[in-house]
Amino acid sequence: MGETESASALAKGLARALERVGIGAPEGLKRLTGGATMESWRFSSAGRDFILRRAPSAAMMEGRAIGHDVEAAVIRAVHQRGVRAPEIVVELEETDCLGTGFVMRALPGTADPRAILAANEGDELAFDLCADIAMELAEIHNTPLDSLPDLPRLEPSDGVAGLREQFEEAGADRPIVALALRWLEGNLLSPIEPVLVHGDYRLGNLMVEESTLTGVLDWELAHLGDYHEDIAYGCMTVWRFSRPRQAGLWPRDARRSVDRICKPLRPRGRSGALPLVAGLSHVLVGARLLAHGCDLA
Repeated sequence: MGETESASALAKGLARALERVGIGAPEGLKRLTGGATMESWRFSSAGRDFILRRAPSAAMMEGRAIGHDVEAAVIRAVHQRGVRAPEIVVELEETDCLGTGFVMRALPGTADPRAILAANEGDELAFDLCADIAMELAEIHNTPLDSLPDLPRLEPSDGVAGLREQFEEAGADRPIVALALRWLEGNLLSPIEPVLVHGDYRLGNLMVEESTLTGVLDWELAHLGDYHEDIAYGCMTVWRFSRPRQAGLWPRDARRSVDRICKPLRPRGRSGALPLVAGLSHVLVGARLLAHGCDLA
């Protein structure tokens, strides 16, 4: 199954899954844009809106650290403790003939980064949204680990080693990236107690209505690790989507970020590392892009 799958076959399989939890047949099935490998479909039933997230074939899940069953378990765990993650309604089963995945209740707002940035121009609006996003990330990082399924663990040293491997496989022909990687290897943070790391916490995976965060999406990269990883990832200018002077997840003023926004993101007392992480994120995104053959000129 895949792009050539008939709408009727998809609707029938989805109806079987929904019937298990007492929800009527889907209406108005519509494929959502985005997602290079995962499919997302929006539909309604009895006046309520839902989202189907799935991989039509097992081949699409090859090489992934966690499957949809684990992703759904993580979403359920964080949703239960109040994180603004979608509510999982039902998981797909083999008899549904739809691959792997799950159905969630749709959330209000938009995940379109450009629309979010355009609606939050100006320091105060941007700051309000950034503060909301930061508080939600703190809630994620404070999730009790005993409430989660088994998840892979990533140490900072392993993450940098992975970047070096990608860089060398791409030809290792960028001196600035080589110097950045060498610096990172010589200035790694010491290991700390792991937390739940979202792994892809950025605009595009966050639902926003006006200046309020309404949901955190796409938990497929969730793992245990150093909470600085999520903070640094959100600092990358690439997630400002052609608006480099506007705040992405955090305001550009690093001191303001640390003092007023990033304070709740210090569950392990590592305050001195936050400004460093914010600066390194810009180096890291360049390393990632160049390692994949992109030219930053």
